[in-house]
Amino acid sequence: MSWIAVSAPGIDKFSPDGLTPRQRPAEQGNIAEEDLMVRGTLVFETRLPNANRPRFLLQYERQGTWPFHLSLQAIPGGGLILIVNQGGSVLHQVLNVADSGRLETLRLSYAWDAPARAGWIALEHEEREFPLLVQIDSPPPLRTDDLKALFTEGGHRFVSQDMVYFALSNRIEPVGPMPSLLPDTPIATPAGYRELREIQRGDTVISANGDAVPVLHKVSRTVPAFGSTAPLTIRRPYFGLRQNIVVAPSQRLLLSGTEVEYLFGREAVLVSARHLVGGHSVMPARAGLTITYSQLLLPSGEAIVTAGTLAESLYIGRLHRRPLHLAASIFAGCERSRLPDHGRPSHIVLRSFDARILAEARAA
Repeated sequence: MSWIAVSAPGIDKFSPDGLTPRQRPAEQGNIAEEDLMVRGTLVFETRLPNANRPRFLLQYERQGTWPFHLSLQAIPGGGLILIVNQGGSVLHQVLNVADSGRLETLRLSYAWDAPARAGWIALEHEEREFPLLVQIDSPPPLRTDDLKALFTEGGHRFVSQDMVYFALSNRIEPVGPMPSLLPDTPIATPAGYRELREIQRGDTVISANGDAVPVLHKVSRTVPAFGSTAPLTIRRPYFGLRQNIVVAPSQRLLLSGTEVEYLFGREAVLVSARHLVGGHSVMPARAGLTITYSQLLLPSGEAIVTAGTLAESLYIGRLHRRPLHLAASIFAGCERSRLPDHGRPSHIVLRSFDARILAEARAA
């Protein structure tokens, strides 16, 4: 089991059996107020309000013999304050990323493992290669009843309109580089196209320059299907596609052509799918409450032939040089020596403004 709760506009769901449909869900009794969740992850994705004073994005408080308070505030300049106060144990953490330029959306993860006496808070946004990561010592377990109430609509909580979604997992969820293709995505190999789910470590795939490149790892992860992980459909015949594919907004395409050379003086550029939404080529896809993405790790982060277009494989930068980030990543437990050094991306990565200019030039 993993994700058990999510709240988004018009949705409040708490399910001990998990949000992902199962053929035979395990029988669960009523959740008792004294039950404790000894480990888990709370994820909050929010837009930053334009304000000159701190503003609550989320607030929940319960009085009694064992009072509980949880709140998330936006602070001027681009940052967040997370407060968790349970029975006198107080976590008060300020995370400021104002040095990263103009920000629109941030994703904060709070992971706790009470038996291991360890936890962390991570702050992510699309313009930063690695999350801002803060270790937490001896985080307490959280009461299941409080978590259930947090994901139940009512006057006992406040949720700002700037909150995109927040979700709960009963596992420690990784942060950092993430997979971004559906498992059924066709990937070109020397033996022809194969679905991504069929490809394993040691197999070879066809890169953008036509070489057969070995697969170092294949990773998969189930995430809430909202906000920065809500799926997008890239439609054929745009970008050379032979069929529609569904990707995460972070999936980058390798684009080339006369417009690219004229506008950027490069043969090819990398563009995130999120920056291509708005025309007929990339549109939101239907999904349930969660979605599973997969991706391949290649020696140099090469782009691979994907249903006729060129999609970047999993780019991890120099993750192996960051022990703390590695331990919090999807590659936790993997030997550092087995991870490649990707350095910088092989092509420049367009930001949203430049990506929109390119999209408009192609549509003209």
